[in-house]
Amino acid sequence: MNQSLQFIFNRRSVRKYENREIPEEMFTHLFEAAMAAPSAVAKDPWHFLLIRNRNTLDKIVKILPNGQMLRQAPAAIVVCGDINKANLNEVSYMLQDLSAAVENVLLAATALGLGSCWLGMHPRPDRMDGIRDLFSLPENIIPMCGIALGWPAEQPEPRTRYNPERVHLEKW
Repeated sequence: MNQSLQFIFNRRSVRKYENREIPEEMFTHLFEAAMAAPSAVAKDPWHFLLIRNRNTLDKIVKILPNGQMLRQAPAAIVVCGDINKANLNEVSYMLQDLSAAVENVLLAATALGLGSCWLGMHPRPDRMDGIRDLFSLPENIIPMCGIALGWPAEQPEPRTRYNPERVHLEKW
């Protein structure tokens, strides 16, 4: 693995967190990184719900069965998109924009010493509707995913899943 890219290989899904709060300014850094992502025609359809209330985090766990780590995490971000702001009002463009922003958050969290875990919502109606109801989201706002955040209580080994069989040189 190229050492210049170590920050990418260090990014791993963290599911165990220390009981420590995250300083306020770190959230600003994460959102700055998120909004530095590319966006189709610079439409920036993203919105981010920052959740730190323990009761609310526990409610999210009931909606996201794979989000059990939120029981320990001191914070989460719910990543949403405004379909009315997406390029051509297309869900596909919106999801691409949001995914780029999410990856920036995950990499920035790693660079700041935080652990994170991407929690899928879209396209599952039960999860999306649960989040929509919990946060009273407007009709044009589509929840895409959650991100668990905290100080890691585990350190997964850096890795890449590079597979040369997935690289096609100028033809399939």
